[in-house]
Amino acid sequence: MLTQDERRLYLIQELLKENPRYQEIKIPADPQQQWRLLRALMNVRPSMPISEEFLKVQDEFLQELLSERGIVDANTLAATAADPRLVIWRGDITTLKIDAIVNAANSQLEGCWIPCHDCIDNCIHTYSGIQLRLYCHELMVKQGHEEPTGRAKITPAFNLPAKYILHTVGPIIDHELTQRDCDLLASCYDSCLQLAAEKGCQSIAFCCISTGVFRFPKDKAAEIAVSRVKKFLEQDTRIKRVVFNVFTDLDEMIYRSLLT
Repeated sequence: MLTQDERRLYLIQELLKENPRYQEIKIPADPQQQWRLLRALMNVRPSMPISEEFLKVQDEFLQELLSERGIVDANTLAATAADPRLVIWRGDITTLKIDAIVNAANSQLEGCWIPCHDCIDNCIHTYSGIQLRLYCHELMVKQGHEEPTGRAKITPAFNLPAKYILHTVGPIIDHELTQRDCDLLASCYDSCLQLAAEKGCQSIAFCCISTGVFRFPKDKAAEIAVSRVKKFLEQDTRIKRVVFNVFTDLDEMIYRSLLT
């Protein structure tokens, strides 16, 4: 049985072997710097075959890492006073044990390629493992075109404590907000809820779709999110719990103002 340090070094060495350009890279002695290097190598690795041995060691490494970070059971989170099916939770969505989490994806749907970027897409792909990019690549090859804004795809969550990941592409705002933008964001929530229900999910956690680097106004985005979720729950009883996963003080304040 390998130690966590041995697993990390093995994974780095195997990924460095894949690309001749990496041969001059020196592996740092510090464990945190080694993790940053491993994460960066995972983030930029193209969708190509990998050995079963690598995946076995990677999965053991990520599962141990998850255990150290801690798992949060969505069933233990306090519901809002407004609706016992709705939860506002500020935390790391990659640690959440729930039927499905939502990833704010890009139109390639293969994850963030910026090494160690702090976006949710990067974090989800990092802690899920490289299988997620491989799986998404197969989906996109079969589809034959980039993922349209407002739609959703569902994949296994691999090494995350969630069962599934719902990948949706929100609208990018580089102009004055339009009704079309709002309709597309609403479609993200509708698509994810419908797909989750069809897959048998009873619980789902939404991130704040499009409000990061896609620049959708936070107030309006939250209003749309709450409205679409409430409307779905009024018409469909398959989803029993919806978690609004917030990241900042401002996000939490906005959602609490809508759900108190």
